[in-house]
Amino acid sequence: MSAGIFGIVLVAAALHATWNAIVKGGGDTLLTTVLVTASAALIAIVVLPFLPPPSRASWPFIAASTVFQLGYFVLVARAYRIADMSLAYPLMRGTAPLLVAVVSVAWMGEPLSPRAWLGVGVICAGILSMAAAVPRNASKAGMVLALLNAIVIAGYTLIDGVGVRRSGAPVAYTLWIFLLTGAALAAWVLVGRREAFRGYIGRNWRLGLIGGAGTISSYGLALWAMTVAPVAVVAALRETSILFGTAISAALLHERVGPARIVAVCIIAAGAAALRLA
Repeated sequence: MSAGIFGIVLVAAALHATWNAIVKGGGDTLLTTVLVTASAALIAIVVLPFLPPPSRASWPFIAASTVFQLGYFVLVARAYRIADMSLAYPLMRGTAPLLVAVVSVAWMGEPLSPRAWLGVGVICAGILSMAAAVPRNASKAGMVLALLNAIVIAGYTLIDGVGVRRSGAPVAYTLWIFLLTGAALAAWVLVGRREAFRGYIGRNWRLGLIGGAGTISSYGLALWAMTVAPVAVVAALRETSILFGTAISAALLHERVGPARIVAVCIIAAGAAALRLA
C-alpha cells in the first residue's frame, strides 16, 4: 500500500472515531445518531447536484447498503446507551475486518499476500484484546449488540467494496447512501419523538454538523481507497480508528483505559505497520 493511500485511510479512521465519540458523549445516543445522519443527509443534498450520478450498475448496491447502514446506526446508538465506547467500539470494529478479509477472498477474488494477512490478523487481535479485559460489571447486552453490529459492518463493507467500483463516481455513491440513510432515520424519529428531536436539534445542531461531515468524510475516503486497494486491507487499516477512539475515550469521555488496553494499542500499531509494508 502506498504512503498516500495509507495516510488517507488513517485520516478516515480518525474522523470515524471522532463522530462515534460525539454519539457516545451526547445526552441521548439515539437522537444524537439521528442528528448526525440527518446532518450528513443535508450535506449530501447540497453537494449531489454538482456531481455526476453513480452508474445504474451500482444502484442495487446503494439500496442494499442503505438497509445495512440503517441497522448499523440503530445498533450503534443502542450499544453506546448501555456500554462504554472503549468496550463496544473495539468489539464492533475489531471483529468486522477478519470477516471482510475471509469473505472478500472467496466472493470478490481478491488474493491477499501473506504480509497483508499478517497485518489484518494482528490488527484484529489487537483490537479484540482491548475488549478482553472486560470488567465484571460490563453490560453483556452491550457486548452482544456490538458483536451483532460487527456482522452488519462486514456486510455493508463488502457491499460497498463492490458497489463503489461499479459506480464510476465514488463521492456521489457515498453521498447517496448517506442521503437515503439520514432521511429514513430522521423520518422514523419524527414520527415517534418529534418534539424531543426538535428541541434536541436546537441545542446540538453544531455537533450534528461536525458529526455529519465527519461520517461522510470518513466513509467516503475509505470507499475511495477501496477502488485502488484491496477491500480487506482498507477495512482492516480503517479500524485503527480504535487508536484514536481510545485516546478520546480517556481524555474526553473520562473512561478508564488500563495497561492492558495500552498494550493492545501497540499491537494495533504493529499490524498497521505490516499493512503499510504489504
